[in-house]
Amino acid sequence: MTRRLMTRSLMARSLMARRLSRRTLLAGAATGAAAALTRFPMPALAQGAPFKLGLLTVKSGPLAAGGIQMEQGVLTYLKEKNYTMAGRKVDFISADTGGNPAGTKTKAQELVERDKVDAIVGPLAAFELYAISEYIKEQRVPTLSLAAADNLTQRTPNPFLLRASATSSQAMHPMGHYAATELKLKRIVTISEDFAFGYEQMGGFQAAFQKDGGCIVNKLWPPLVTPDYTPYLAQIGDCDGVCQGFAGSNPLRFMKQYASAGLKYPVVAGEAGADDFLLRGFGDEALGLVSAAPYTLDLENEGNLRFVDGMLKNYDAIPGQYAALLYGNCQVLDAGLSAAGGDAGDRDKFMAALKNVRLTDTPRGPIKFDHLNNVIGTIYIRRLGRDGAKYGLKLWNKTIKTYENVGQFWIWPEEEFLAHPVYSRDYPPLSKC
Repeated sequence: MTRRLMTRSLMARSLMARRLSRRTLLAGAATGAAAALTRFPMPALAQGAPFKLGLLTVKSGPLAAGGIQMEQGVLTYLKEKNYTMAGRKVDFISADTGGNPAGTKTKAQELVERDKVDAIVGPLAAFELYAISEYIKEQRVPTLSLAAADNLTQRTPNPFLLRASATSSQAMHPMGHYAATELKLKRIVTISEDFAFGYEQMGGFQAAFQKDGGCIVNKLWPPLVTPDYTPYLAQIGDCDGVCQGFAGSNPLRFMKQYASAGLKYPVVAGEAGADDFLLRGFGDEALGLVSAAPYTLDLENEGNLRFVDGMLKNYDAIPGQYAALLYGNCQVLDAGLSAAGGDAGDRDKFMAALKNVRLTDTPRGPIKFDHLNNVIGTIYIRRLGRDGAKYGLKLWNKTIKTYENVGQFWIWPEEEFLAHPVYSRDYPPLSKC
């Protein structure tokens, strides 16, 4: 090799190292373009071929805050395990979907056909998962999703999809029950983004709330990118409470505008509407916000304390469910790969091992899976206030009730639940209060 070529090679290696620095990673996460694809080559700590793990996440737009935490959750687990799973070196590739179905499909194809990944974690949004479900089934790629697209573990199950997070409606069923039976709310206006996650969240809340005697007065659907909620806030009235299901960073903007509009109705929310990673951004306008989530920062178990310590150490980040559930997905992958003897080549055997995983030490507590590949776990009801705050925070989500072993069908028999349509913009329909 000539001295000029050697110099160029060393410069290239130096540039790659700088790109993988923590500062550049975080900057890229905050501003990454939809086409970004980040490779994380790992040290050769295990013999044989590496286990190739792909992540589909979002690093731009209103969902980027959650997408960045997804990547941090995966990397926190990999760093803790020295970049190995089941004794195999892990080659991790992170792909930015741009937060749209077309971008998600393209990035999934690149991970599968170009990078030859053994498994995928992600994507973030329900509409993204709906866009790639058929593809991952055709390609037989084990996929552990954060996205909550209800129907893919219900009426149209995908044998290569395993959801260790929750369906869109899974936390909202307990929230509807709690709002009606313990908060004693009777008439609620719901508001959430005009996309699949919002529809399925509000559908689950409405079904459970109505079952326990409540009534939905109105359902409002602002677009995902809505800088000003004033036209929607003006429609909130004739009620005794509001249920918001916003995601990403949108809950911060909504709660500030809600308070500025002078609205005083109590607010309840789903898993994203009061996520713990937002605690540094919330102010007094969010005091009293009650939420239901599959993960809570205040859980005092060994798995969560270890996870939170890793997030603070690696990123100085207060973690929420986006990071915690991706960390948990990695735990499931590691356990499943170990049960399969480290062999991910036999996809059917690997998927069978993943489906049989049961864990007790995850950041969210114990989890297992139903026969349709969806998680069964605890849902936490929290109230946002100042009591119990840690990690330098002024506000804190304090758990006030837990619902254990919550499945995707809540208290309904599976056959009865699946007989109705998937929750949508218009189902359940509004009825006269």
